[in-house]
Amino acid sequence: MNDQLLIHVDNVVAGYVPGVNILNGCNLELSDGELIGIVGPNGAGKSTLLKAMFGLLDVREGSITLRGDEISKLKAHQLVEKGIGYVPQNNNVFPSLTIEENLEMGLYLAPQRFDERFEVVADMFPRLAERRKQRAGSLSGGERQMLAMSRALMMDPKVLLLDEPSAGLSPALQDQVFVNAKQINRAGISIVMVEQNARRCLQICDRGYVLDQGTNAYTDTGANLLKDPKVIELYLGTLAKAI
Repeated sequence: MNDQLLIHVDNVVAGYVPGVNILNGCNLELSDGELIGIVGPNGAGKSTLLKAMFGLLDVREGSITLRGDEISKLKAHQLVEKGIGYVPQNNNVFPSLTIEENLEMGLYLAPQRFDERFEVVADMFPRLAERRKQRAGSLSGGERQMLAMSRALMMDPKVLLLDEPSAGLSPALQDQVFVNAKQINRAGISIVMVEQNARRCLQICDRGYVLDQGTNAYTDTGANLLKDPKVIELYLGTLAKAI
């Protein structure tokens, strides 16, 4: 697997305020074509890990590499140029702009590619193409999440970081988000997904990481984690209900 290693997070320590670490020696490996799930209790450092990977948080110790090149000191816009997309949990669309304008914002680094990239995204999510002139503020929660993912896809990323994509959605809309993520992954884009709906996330991911207190508590295939008695007892029972 290592010859296809895309991202390597090695013993990363990070936090928001001086002297207080949220991540305490966190590790993660993402290979080409993989869908990785990160689950764990509230406050475990799941979203913090994504922010560190996307240059939104300083890495105090450890390293993050992309195909062997150190990226932990790069800013978000530099990482976008290198092929990493990020979809935050909140405020992930511009509600006063149309769908089309939101997608244009996702391609601000390469506006000349809009027609080409819009065609790709429209093929994946036809509903957005049909309603391209509609304001994002009038979309449902599930449609907003679809638009947020699509905007990140406009730069043709090799990696997509998804932070709690199903948060606040109804069960039916949550399921659609997971279907969308799997569809994006099948198109050849590697995904790291942070999710509180742990069971559903582990059902679709190739490998899962269970974070606790900023470090890796368990790592295995999604299928094996779903069957692990300790994971079920300590995390799955309180994190999610079976779907």
